[in-house]
Amino acid sequence: MAVSDRIYLLLFLLCSVLAFPPLTTAHELEIHGSNTVGATLAPSLVEGYLEQLSNDQVLRQPAARENEQILVTRQHNKKLSVLVAAHGSSTGFRTLANGQADIWASSRPARPGEAAKVSDTADLTGLASEHVIAIDGLAILVHQSNPVSQMSIETLRKVFSGQIRNWAEVGGSNNLIRLYARDNRSGTWDTFKTLVLDKAAPLHDSALRYESNDQLSDDVSRDPYSIGFAGLASVRNSKLLAISDGDAPALKPNQLTVASEDYPLSRRLFMYTLGEQTPDLAKGLIEYALSAEGQGRVAGSGFISQNPIAVKPEFDDSVPATFKRLTQSYQRLTVNFRFAEGRTKLDNKAHRDLLRVKHYLQQHKRSADDLLLIGFADAQSDELRAQMISELRALSVRRALNHAGVPYVSYTGYGHYMPVGGSGNQRNGRVEVWIKSR
Repeated sequence: MAVSDRIYLLLFLLCSVLAFPPLTTAHELEIHGSNTVGATLAPSLVEGYLEQLSNDQVLRQPAARENEQILVTRQHNKKLSVLVAAHGSSTGFRTLANGQADIWASSRPARPGEAAKVSDTADLTGLASEHVIAIDGLAILVHQSNPVSQMSIETLRKVFSGQIRNWAEVGGSNNLIRLYARDNRSGTWDTFKTLVLDKAAPLHDSALRYESNDQLSDDVSRDPYSIGFAGLASVRNSKLLAISDGDAPALKPNQLTVASEDYPLSRRLFMYTLGEQTPDLAKGLIEYALSAEGQGRVAGSGFISQNPIAVKPEFDDSVPATFKRLTQSYQRLTVNFRFAEGRTKLDNKAHRDLLRVKHYLQQHKRSADDLLLIGFADAQSDELRAQMISELRALSVRRALNHAGVPYVSYTGYGHYMPVGGSGNQRNGRVEVWIKSR
């Protein structure tokens, strides 16, 4: 080949490289979505996971954009970088669907329309794609000096829609109520809108909107006439209100009421992946997040772990004497078994909870004989029908536990008594898990 031809060939190759650079990604793993998940929880889970993969230090670096973090370590002498971008649950779905994100962090369930858009690739409602990583409670926050201590969901709706404008109308001082709310991209906002507001009672125009849970809570704690909502991990210096739904008693969010999802404004925090298309690094992070160690980091981040613990509930006067006698020798595990909406089969979280109950028994050297399952039904046309439904639910969980290796658990039903929500609320149809006190 002549010298001139060689020069021409080199120039051609150089131009090709400049025009078509090799495809590279800045990070080996990207998590996009909820500020509730992405601010503290997801970075903590990533840190724990990377520590398992590498003997090297895990460093946190600020990213170019606000509400983003980069976690970096080395594995086999190669840089391993993970981006956590927390700009709202809806942004996480878009980036998962277009291939930019490996994991979508969400503080609300996937919408039917979102699931339909990626249905050719994965089933977002399936066990391989939908992963409940923590339980959170929507905290209703007021200033510490506010004398109001509880509200019903109906009253809360009227307050945030502007139908109630003065604190004196709900037992407070004669001052205008100032509203603080999360922004439209937030899963926290989506949850609040779904559980509290409706089309006839939208958020009042006077509400101040926030991208950050922590900033909202801090501003509420400085404003004596404010009310706002945020994730449970962001209560900080504000005061928590107890919330009631229908005829059920008002509950404050705590370890038991939120973990069991009895608290009316409890919610699940998710990580979504595209099923079998999920990269191995992302699959590993999901498994770590769902493990006992990962759930320990969930608790350390201010959320409610799904690792069961035994609690002796404090019963008020609304609890029937028969139920007090039934459970007097027991403590309650912080797990409820729930069912897929409109179905009799256990939902995705329940399948994981079966293994968690089994692990709890092994860890504490207890047996299936120590357990008692108590089923509940929503309000029915007659007491006998409610009793039958509640027993069938408990029996369904008993069979599932037997299949998981926890055989012959005792069970009973308690009909439609002791609802935790208004009539028709799906949370009423549950199976509680009780364990003998030592």
